Parts: sequence; C-alpha cells; structure tokens
Amino acid sequence: MALVTSTEMFKKAYAGGYAIGAFNVNNMEIVQGITEACKEEKAPVILQVSKGARAYANHTYLVKLVEAAVIECPEIPIVLHLDHGPDFETCKACIDGGFTSVMIDASSKPFAENIEITKKVVEYAHDHGVVVEAELGTLAGIEDDVKVAAHEASYTRPEEVEEFVTKTGCDSLAIAIGTSHGAYKFKPEQCTRNADGILVPPPLRFDVLEEVSRRLPGFPIVLHGASSVPQSFVKIINENGGKMPNAVGVPEDQLRQAAKLSVCKINIDSDLRLAMTGTIREFFNEHPDKFDPREYLKPARANIKELVRHKLRDVLGCAGKA
Repeated sequence: MALVTSTEMFKKAYAGGYAIGAFNVNNMEIVQGITEACKEEKAPVILQVSKGARAYANHTYLVKLVEAAVIECPEIPIVLHLDHGPDFETCKACIDGGFTSVMIDASSKPFAENIEITKKVVEYAHDHGVVVEAELGTLAGIEDDVKVAAHEASYTRPEEVEEFVTKTGCDSLAIAIGTSHGAYKFKPEQCTRNADGILVPPPLRFDVLEEVSRRLPGFPIVLHGASSVPQSFVKIINENGGKMPNAVGVPEDQLRQAAKLSVCKINIDSDLRLAMTGTIREFFNEHPDKFDPREYLKPARANIKELVRHKLRDVLGCAGKA
C-alpha cells in the first residue's frame, strides 16, 4: 500500500465515533514504535513532521523512513502530514516532496489574511492530490517553532467557521477548545488538585466543539496539543535527574469524548518525547557503564510502542479500524 490521504480515514472516523492518531516523528525509533503498534492493533495512522523535525532530521530522511514503514506495514493506511506549516513555501516543498497532507497554520494572522494564505495552499495542494488542514483560534504553549503565550491564546469563534471553510476549501479544521502545546499545558493556578495532590486541569470547551460541529456537519475537526503527559513518565524523569514540576496534560477521558463527536484527528507529540526521555534517563541511571545507543534506544522504542497501543485502544478508539 502506498501513502494515502486522510480523506477516507476521516469519513470512517466521523461515522464511527473515533479519531485517528497523528503522531509526530523525528527519527527511526519513533517511526518504528508508532507503526509497529498500529500494525499490531490494525489501526490507521498519520505520521506528521514539523518544521523543526525537517530541520533536525532532513526532509529526505524523514520521507524515506515513512516510506520504509509503508513497506514494513502494508496492512495499514499511513498518511504523511506536515504539522504547522508556517507558510506557502514550506507547504509547497512538502507537497512536491512526497507528503500526502499538509497543514497551513496562519491562525496568528487576521481572519481575512488566514483565509487568503490558506486558500493559496489549498489550491496548490488539491492540484497535486494532497489534502489540507487549516487552523482557527490560537493554542497556547510551545511546540518546536510554535510559541504562543497564554494571554495570546484564543478559543475558536464558531460563528467564523462556515465562512472560513467555504472560502478556503480546506479539508479539515484545527480548533482551539482549551488544549495546549508542550508538556506544561496548564499553570497550577488554572488547575485543582485531587486527593493525591495531582493537578487536575480545567475541562475542555465542549460547548465550542459542539457549536462548531453543528455549523459544519460531517466536517472533520482536529485537536492539537492533545498529549496527556503521563505522570508515570514524568515521575521516572524526575526520579532520574530530570526537573519537570507541575507538568500536566489533557485528561484522556476528555479526548475520548471529543473523538466520539466530530474530532477525527488528535495530535500527540509530547507523550512520545516523555516516554523516550524517561526510558533513556532511567537506563543511564541504572547502567552508567553503557554507551551503545542501541541498548538504550531499544527500550525507548518499546515504551513508545506500548504508549501508542494504549492510545489506539483506549483513547482514540481506532484499533481495528485499518
């Protein structure tokens, strides 16, 4: 099976009340861990690459790693997606370079300019058989080159979505309903604490999601900044020399609820980083004499795989949907 677009994936996900996992990839081990989990769980998957990943690993290496995954996992549909494309030129380079889906993120621009930029990308992408994700509303947090202060974040305005989708022709829409990029999604003062003293973040704005869905029936919605920041890995990191106080993510039960509505794509990046970093920190602490990268990257890959399997089965609901 060759790389595919997300069109059929999203139709099935919307109708079936589940979401497709969109996992950020930066190197071979991450690609392997994700796709091996999807192969075993018979789940479709979106492998997405950010501007930062392209700068780190090189466009060609990343494309070839994903193409290798397609060869090794022919039973599952795989999309190669550009995450947070900052401009037309980056989107064009990815469309010309083998990607089957791109995101143009002009959400920081005024509404009319966001439409203008997005429409230009859509026209070029559709001429080349590639689909486009756009964004309305602005998420707080940090992810690679995307840095938005909390006071600059804004929820998506449901009254704008119909005009935006109609005028741009985009194929899916990322909205802001309270998720956030990075491992520190919420400040402690925004949260409450449970009986164990664990931070509990504020609930997502399902009222915004439901109104967007009402205005765009059948249209696939995307959630960015949707890592749950597993406290087990945060604990491992902190117990092995790390310093990640008050790292907290989006509760998985809220993501599952969103997936049952119109959210067809849920982005996960920080959780993969935490699994890899926690595993490696623990390995070095327990084996200070080791220096072979294969010895610490192998368990890191295995933990990424198990994390992804959990997401597919228990959060996204897309296991068995390939």
